[in-house]
Amino acid sequence: MPSEQQPGKMWSGRFREPLDAEFEAWQRSIVFDWRLLDYEVAASKAHASALCAAGILTTTETAELRDALDGIATNFGSEAGLAEMRDHSTAEDIHHFVELELVERVGDIGLKLHTGRSRNEQIATDLRLYVRAQIGLVVHGLAAWAAALVGQGREAGAAAMPSYTHLQRAEPVLVAHWLLAYVEMALRDADRLLDCAARLNYCPLGSGAVAGATLPLDRAIAARELGFRAPTANSIDATSDRDFILEYLNGLTYVGLHLSRFAEEITLFGTTEFGFVALPEAFSTGSSAMPQKKNPDLTELLRAKVGRIQGAAQAVAMQLKGLPLAYNKDMQETQEPLFSVGFVPQMLNLVARFTAALQFNRDRMGRAAESGYLNAMAAATYLVHKGVPFRSAHEKVGRAVRYAIEKGVELEGLTIAQLRQFGREFGEDFYPAIALDATLDCHDVIGGTAHERVRKALDRASEWIAALDKHQMAEAIHAGA
Repeated sequence: MPSEQQPGKMWSGRFREPLDAEFEAWQRSIVFDWRLLDYEVAASKAHASALCAAGILTTTETAELRDALDGIATNFGSEAGLAEMRDHSTAEDIHHFVELELVERVGDIGLKLHTGRSRNEQIATDLRLYVRAQIGLVVHGLAAWAAALVGQGREAGAAAMPSYTHLQRAEPVLVAHWLLAYVEMALRDADRLLDCAARLNYCPLGSGAVAGATLPLDRAIAARELGFRAPTANSIDATSDRDFILEYLNGLTYVGLHLSRFAEEITLFGTTEFGFVALPEAFSTGSSAMPQKKNPDLTELLRAKVGRIQGAAQAVAMQLKGLPLAYNKDMQETQEPLFSVGFVPQMLNLVARFTAALQFNRDRMGRAAESGYLNAMAAATYLVHKGVPFRSAHEKVGRAVRYAIEKGVELEGLTIAQLRQFGREFGEDFYPAIALDATLDCHDVIGGTAHERVRKALDRASEWIAALDKHQMAEAIHAGA
């Protein structure tokens, strides 16, 4: 039935003069907060349940409101609907838009829904729901990338490659061990974000504008319906808190940093000079001028995206700095930086598929792992087992390396007689001790690159990734665990 009072501005009763037209357009947030439609609908339905329990709405009115809210989500969830919502001539923000649509559908019952609540608590709730959902998507993407890395590690088997410090060859490691380094980063990133989700998982509904609802609402009803752990503990904090946005963006910065490091290594390893990896054609482009080129566009964009993520975090930090309690319009400016990083889940899905499609040149990586005196540390360890103090062993092997460089051979190319110039401890058992497999397996500690250690690390990583499946992520987030 039609409403007797068509809502204009949600706050217009006190004002006589209309807003300046340019200012009105400039301050509207519907042009970007339309992304919160599903969360505004969910929060409004939860508030209706609380109003029903408090006797403000009848069960019939509540059912009618909930059905109408579902209809709004359905009708405006399409591309055409979203465009219509963004271009709405009257709505100030997503909350105003939903109220206007609701009154259009159910009349005066729609006006009753705002009883006992404020836009300050609405936006705080919507943003928590949005960030929580985004965390689920990002963690799912991190799990997919980690799984692709583990898959490549298993396929690599016993293949070895050089590790690097200062971009100089250091020691040989298993290819799987190198890949597992990025798995560890991805798992830490997921853990940080799930920790953020647990911290934000409290429901602001019932906080009112600043001092709490003016009706005896059971706040646990809305919190429970929305999957929050509990209601927020302080109405002032709940309506003015946006640190969860900053924490989320900072968490994404770590994701971007780790992806950028991976992207840089793959970009280097894909060059002719390294030749360790063949870039997948499905994720590369060519040159408009040079027919032979295959450019690493995906990895270059990965390197660049971290700048946008960090920029968003920095913007929010500056927006929140020095704000007095409680709500201030400044907080509206935290939304666009948050929405600007909505590309991260897709980016992770792309890098997971890219990683799975990489083809490693194991022969070339293996040859590189056996040249350049990468077994010098193993040689020093050999002398340590002969009772030589490590500092002395280091000196002896360093001199042997310099001699081998002058002779143009690797350490294993020196004869025992030549080696004994630098230490009488060298014997025939020196050569098997510095062979590639022995050099790898001498790192037989937790976290080392020994074959058996890496096999166990792959299994352990698979278990952790399995724990990040969709069901368990949702359970962890919604339970605040």
